[in-house]
Amino acid sequence: MSEIGNDGKETKRIGRRTDAIKEGAKRSWKVFALLVLLFLILYYPIGMITINNIEDDTSFVPTGKNVVAGGSHAVNMMAGLIDREINVNRWTANDPFFMPSAALDNMPNYQQGIISALARFGFELTDQIGRTRGSSQTDPDLQEAAGLLQYSGTKWAWDPTVSLLPTAASEEQYEKARSSLIDYNKRLAEGNAVFERRADNLLATLDRIALDIGSSTATIDKHIDENAGAFIDFQADNIFYGVKGQSYGYYMLLKALAQDYEGLIKERGLTNAWAQMLASFKSVIDLDPFIVVNATPDSQFLPNHLAAQAFYVLRARTQLQEISNILLK
Repeated sequence: MSEIGNDGKETKRIGRRTDAIKEGAKRSWKVFALLVLLFLILYYPIGMITINNIEDDTSFVPTGKNVVAGGSHAVNMMAGLIDREINVNRWTANDPFFMPSAALDNMPNYQQGIISALARFGFELTDQIGRTRGSSQTDPDLQEAAGLLQYSGTKWAWDPTVSLLPTAASEEQYEKARSSLIDYNKRLAEGNAVFERRADNLLATLDRIALDIGSSTATIDKHIDENAGAFIDFQADNIFYGVKGQSYGYYMLLKALAQDYEGLIKERGLTNAWAQMLASFKSVIDLDPFIVVNATPDSQFLPNHLAAQAFYVLRARTQLQEISNILLK
């Protein structure tokens, strides 16, 4: 009987121990699940805050191998801006869903706006400034850079809609464009490349920039016309930061072009007009609302940030055209 009693007690002890182990396991899983949930809750917001960077410093100057002594200041600036946005900062426009920066929208649109300005100017370098006449051969490095800068900014290393194999990521293509620009500038410094400082080349370039930003104001106008006053507008900030990035890119390029064409600008008496045009671009860049609001243009209580932005962009465009008219004389 005592042996049976002892066996019963042992069975109860084993049972209690098993229950304790099970309860401990349940608590451990609850703690683990809570930690995972906490991680998921904090991962995106903290990651977004850490990565987000609308770098609109107008005093930025390129450094390192982006700068070629004796080369074009504008090409130095192109290389420096590309390097900053893909190597110093994180290129966010193509980040996959599992990266916290994939939830950002202002920074990706801003970065793509900068690249769009560089891409447009890249064509002008290839077709106008980087060749002697329209019938002369285009520079191979400039042609390569111009083509690569047209590459979509949203391509990640793997795109199953295109191929099951790895593809060229956006930042890889832009890095190749940067290398081509640096190679061109080195040849220019050595006297083995062309950078025409004629008035007609500058005139054509300014006209193309004016057309490009004119297209942006048309996009703003269409969006205001169709969506102003909407309770929820998820596109207003995308457009705002895309135009801001484009204006920043052009501001930095035009400031550098003023150095490349310093003699011509002084000769034609364009120093003040150029400074006023840059000031209008800077007014676009300086707009920095906490929330982009697309209220009705005649709203008494809420602003329309897109309309304010369009005003300064159109002012810059008008001043570009005024400079072009002077260059025609």
